[in-house]
Amino acid sequence: MLRSLFSAISGLRTNQTMLDVTGNNIANANTVGFKGNGVVFQDTLSQMLTSASAPTAERGGTNPIQIGLGVSVGGTTTNFNQGSAQVTGRATDLMIQGDGFFVVERNGEPLYTRAGAFNFDSAGNLVTLDGDLVRGYNATGGTMGATVEAIQVTELGDPTSGLLSYNIGSDGIITGVFADGTRESLGQLALANFVNPAGLERAGDTAFRESTNSGTAQVGKPGADRLGSLMGGSLEMSNVDLAQEFTNLIVAQRGFQATSRVITTSDSVLEELVNIKR
Repeated sequence: MLRSLFSAISGLRTNQTMLDVTGNNIANANTVGFKGNGVVFQDTLSQMLTSASAPTAERGGTNPIQIGLGVSVGGTTTNFNQGSAQVTGRATDLMIQGDGFFVVERNGEPLYTRAGAFNFDSAGNLVTLDGDLVRGYNATGGTMGATVEAIQVTELGDPTSGLLSYNIGSDGIITGVFADGTRESLGQLALANFVNPAGLERAGDTAFRESTNSGTAQVGKPGADRLGSLMGGSLEMSNVDLAQEFTNLIVAQRGFQATSRVITTSDSVLEELVNIKR
């Protein structure tokens, strides 16, 4: 009788976890660059009542008799499918079409994100909304450097370089248009990919960090080395499917409700057992 109680308790816990994950997905349905999570359940160890026996000349074989001891969370999976595009018209809003992550730097730590809502600060640094430095290749005199570092367009903060405007192409190159009509490359954004993106750890603010199972970041230029291209003036929206999430919500709720009924039923049977002796 106690087996059913403990199995039902494990069911409550795992269905509560599914509710937690689903609730987080729904809450981030409008978060730029957010990737939804899913929950995978697995059964726990089973108690062996009778082991299997091999057939003999006098008797046939028998199958094992086992009773399951509940359920547990096998893992959470991240859905990295492409989110829909939202056109903003802002030159520094970028969306990755295909595989890859923007490379940003937070307090010296490299992080990776699909959220491309960027701005230039007063020093000419390309930054996220939280002030993380966007990394790429800086250009000097129109010549692109080979080292990945924080992008800094010094011309933006210098009123004497004569920079009129700039745009960011699908290859991530920031091109400046100067007062004398010349055009010059000012820098280029970098993208990164991983052997196992599902192994990345969430770092908050829709960013991820490397883990021991994600593999090392493979950094390159947009459009090369299996990396996607960029779409300027657009943002990648959350890939959360609300119809699916509300269905998951109902499934988790009913699972929680059903396992709670198992606890109630087990309690009633125990009460009957106690009341045998009056």
